[in-house]
Amino acid sequence: MLLWLFHRIVDVAGVDSLAAMTKITFRAALAAGVAFALALLLGPRMIAWLRRRFREPNRSDSPRLEELHASKHATPTMGGLFLVAGVLAALLLLADPANPFVQVALLLTVGLAAVGVFDDLIKLRGDSRGLSARAKLLGQLAVAAVAALWLYGVHAAEAVPGEPLTLWIPLVDISLPIGWGFAPLAVLVIVGTSNAVNLTDGLDGLAGGCLVLAIGAMAAIAYAAGHAEIAHYLGIAGIADAGEMTVLAAAMIGGVLGFLWFNCHPAQVFMGDTGSLPLGGLLGLIALAARQEILLLLVGGVFVAEAASVMIQVGVYRWRRRRVFLCAPLHHHFQFKGLPEGQIVVRFWIAAAVC
Repeated sequence: MLLWLFHRIVDVAGVDSLAAMTKITFRAALAAGVAFALALLLGPRMIAWLRRRFREPNRSDSPRLEELHASKHATPTMGGLFLVAGVLAALLLLADPANPFVQVALLLTVGLAAVGVFDDLIKLRGDSRGLSARAKLLGQLAVAAVAALWLYGVHAAEAVPGEPLTLWIPLVDISLPIGWGFAPLAVLVIVGTSNAVNLTDGLDGLAGGCLVLAIGAMAAIAYAAGHAEIAHYLGIAGIADAGEMTVLAAAMIGGVLGFLWFNCHPAQVFMGDTGSLPLGGLLGLIALAARQEILLLLVGGVFVAEAASVMIQVGVYRWRRRRVFLCAPLHHHFQFKGLPEGQIVVRFWIAAAVC
């Protein structure tokens, strides 16, 4: 909407300097500000409303974990509602609605947030497990499958006629043909990143801080991919429409920073699956738009480690009836070792910055 207005102003005024208002960098900065301001504005009102209706029950399969988190009992959850609202508003106002990646972003935001809302509501009604693992995964897969096929069509249309889509290997000038394999890869990236961020969201400010750092890195990559000269200079895939993901990334950063205002220790509100599922999926989308899926494994190293710790813990326990970690995900392992929550969170942020 505002992008259209900027173009009209430039056309009427006929001043070249006003054209800066239509640039991605300007709109990205404005999107971050809009999402941040909306999160701060909506936060107190939403938290008060959530406190009356949706408080996080302190239930866990681990009595020790319940003891460690006793102070968090009845903290409002589903704070992702005002975070996602800020991101959506910034996208609708400042992103290019004709850009196919923006359209996929809107689909993922609404679809995965809906799955998260259902999961959170079931938990709050008494079932600490929320949606069954199968139902939750099926919901994520359905949304991701539509997005993956859409993305495949976009990338295939931009590819050289007759040549299959390729998988780019970062740091080396190698690409592997994957063709239709891009679609299942995209589903894996979206669902995997969505769940990894969800698993990381277990301590005050942990997922939010790590997200800001990972999104910032992928935003730089997306901007470079959308700029032909920079992409050529860096030796990465040049994707014409990928630069618009910088606006999405900036909106996410602004929204998450606004949310962290209320989520820093001691948290006034939790993100819930309502926020973590769409934010993780959108992080995966930025990597898919820029065709840097493998690089995401490094940039999102903290999320990868958190998800891997759960898979290792479950797999080894089923195989050998032994636990590799004191508790999974990984941040709970360090809690069980006696480290203060604030120390764990800041050290994970440092690890995310290094990644």
